[in-house]
Amino acid sequence: MPDSIFLYIMTALYIVAGANHFINPKFYLRIIPAALPFHKGINYLSGALEIILALLLIPESTRSWGAWLLILLLIAVFPANIQMSVTYYRKHYRYFWLTVLRLPLQGVLIWWAWLYTGQ
Repeated sequence: MPDSIFLYIMTALYIVAGANHFINPKFYLRIIPAALPFHKGINYLSGALEIILALLLIPESTRSWGAWLLILLLIAVFPANIQMSVTYYRKHYRYFWLTVLRLPLQGVLIWWAWLYTGQ
């Protein structure tokens, strides 16, 4: 039972985070590295993927696929987290320290998803 609570918490977090890409796109557009093209498309695609992959975690038959694909997504978006830290540092934003804490959190999120890969 506790295991399923953590699964549903994780699922809900990704659904909310994915929806936020559509509700508050400006936040995400600012942290997409400038070298990447099609910022709006990347933002909406990553938001949609977060929602879809979170939903794949619910049925046991697709859980492993959903977890592995979430891990790949977390790795793919890591450059945006680095870009956010760099931007906050350069602009002397007072919440720069939060962006630095966010970087190792990505590893925790990857580990959390890995728990549901069936490995």
